[in-house]
Amino acid sequence: MATRTVTHVVQVATEQVRIPVARARVQRAVESVLRAERVRDAQLSVTFVSDRRMAALNWRHLGHRGSTDVISFGFVPVAIGAPVTGDVYIAPAVARRNALAHGVGIREELLRLVVHGTLHVLGHDHPVDEARYTSPMWRRQERLLQRALLSA
Repeated sequence: MATRTVTHVVQVATEQVRIPVARARVQRAVESVLRAERVRDAQLSVTFVSDRRMAALNWRHLGHRGSTDVISFGFVPVAIGAPVTGDVYIAPAVARRNALAHGVGIREELLRLVVHGTLHVLGHDHPVDEARYTSPMWRRQERLLQRALLSA
């Protein structure tokens, strides 16, 4: 029996913002989530954007005013067996504010958002209220984040 190859194409970009974490580390975090979720084929992009760009995305696609930390788009596969395809947008300035508010490092918070956004692309979801922090998705995210932090 032939084994099927695993293909993960992960692109990381920054749009006129600086991030305190290496792009390669972001890529490894996404790949770690894909492996843990047993995704064989995937094409994902992770783009770090300004608050202004994030606010525009938030308004255009979700109808919400202001910036947010992460927005993900998972696209319906074009055919059976087609790769999982999605885009994750992260606002580092919002992540920095969240990190300070929660007493965690900015690198940890950025990787948390990478994991969170990737799980959303894969179809995971959580409540929008405080229950999000005890949801199955959040617990999964935190386990996967610990893996990503340990595999520096």
